[in-house]
Amino acid sequence: MSKRLKAIARIVAAFVCAIVIVVAGLILWKRPDRALRVATANVAQTLCADVFVSGLVPDRVFAENIEPLHGMRILLPRLRYTVDATRRTVTAQWHGRFTSEATYYPGYGCALPTMTPDAATLQAAREAASPTTAPAAPVINNDPAIVAALARAFAEPASGPRRNVHAIVLMYDGKIIAERYAAGFDPNTPQLGYSMSKSVVNALLGILVRQGKLDMLAPAPVPAWKAPDDPRHSITLDQLSRMTSGLDLTEDDSGFDPVSTMLFLRKDMAAYAAHAALRIPPGTQWKYTSGNTLILGGILRDTVGGGAPGLIRFAHRELFDPLGMHHVLMEFDGAQTLVGSTRIYASARDWARFGQLYLDDGVLDGHRILPEGWSAYVSKQTLDSIYGSGFWTNTGTEADGSHIIDGMPGDAYFASGMNGQRIAIVPSRRLVIVRLGSTLDPPNFDMHGLVRLINDMTATVR
Repeated sequence: MSKRLKAIARIVAAFVCAIVIVVAGLILWKRPDRALRVATANVAQTLCADVFVSGLVPDRVFAENIEPLHGMRILLPRLRYTVDATRRTVTAQWHGRFTSEATYYPGYGCALPTMTPDAATLQAAREAASPTTAPAAPVINNDPAIVAALARAFAEPASGPRRNVHAIVLMYDGKIIAERYAAGFDPNTPQLGYSMSKSVVNALLGILVRQGKLDMLAPAPVPAWKAPDDPRHSITLDQLSRMTSGLDLTEDDSGFDPVSTMLFLRKDMAAYAAHAALRIPPGTQWKYTSGNTLILGGILRDTVGGGAPGLIRFAHRELFDPLGMHHVLMEFDGAQTLVGSTRIYASARDWARFGQLYLDDGVLDGHRILPEGWSAYVSKQTLDSIYGSGFWTNTGTEADGSHIIDGMPGDAYFASGMNGQRIAIVPSRRLVIVRLGSTLDPPNFDMHGLVRLINDMTATVR
């Protein structure tokens, strides 16, 4: 071989080697294996929750909650799942590998291996659970305007993503005036709130603030940040709750992002989130991330004491039982931290009673549960976002008082979860509206339908 050819061969070899190194680096950085494990864990956990907690048929759950996911479509040809009714488990795998399993525990919910509850937690969950009762009859209202409003809310569009509305509860002046449920659901069916769970975390924080055990404006009591020279030392509970902590915890549901890793692959989610570096100074920018809420979950656990059993008993004694929320389940991670970002279940009526507490500024039958003024606090706009503190708000930034969500009453605010789980609170009309379903049209999840339902009801109850 000539010197010229040898030189060309060396250049080609070096180029190929560089490409291999770059590709290998991208693989190590992006970790597709990790994303695939996130995907199968998500499938197993989703199926487990809807099959064993909500009592749905597996094929329906898969069709409504998994098949339409944009990121899942490329995986569907090789994705397989098995539901074992005897063991009460769901196993999912891709291409015969990347296997994940979720297990159902009565009174508690579903757990991946990293979230397996101990005996004490299961005992506390069973003690807190209400006895199984026959399905309650929905409240029927024959007012033609209300019947038409519910029909519009449940109607499927002629094209585009399906709404798959599962439940709607309408409360006016503290009373349920109408309900409607899809086949397979009733007033007793626990349904996963997804990020509406963050609003429950807000309530538990509020109770501890009222009791004088926490201060939202004080530095968050996170052990990893206790050193005065730690740049995260000054992050407050308020900043965590308002999503302005500045922590580098991207959440994009891609399977590659830190929050996906936290929720599906980590045993101690709060510690994982608290380990994140500071991206920008706290309080200077709004960026939504469930990592903030997991840190708050760890603070709740440590403040109440007694691990997961202690928090289960506290939440039922101080919040759920007084409100008559009888179908609540809470899931915890392997370090007994409440997965308050996404893993709290309740029936549609339970969610409505929860919303009514905020409509009444935290007072129930003359007894104060949340601090005075807490509803105004949570619905106050954070920076230039439409987020408050654990709730979404509709307050605009313009001097003329304009509002951000077209058509929604200016004083309305709401809890919101993935796939269209929502509790809308409209103080000026004394309305609480709960809408639950599997509406996979991100990022809005049928917000237009919710606004129309709110407007239908505000016109009806004048």
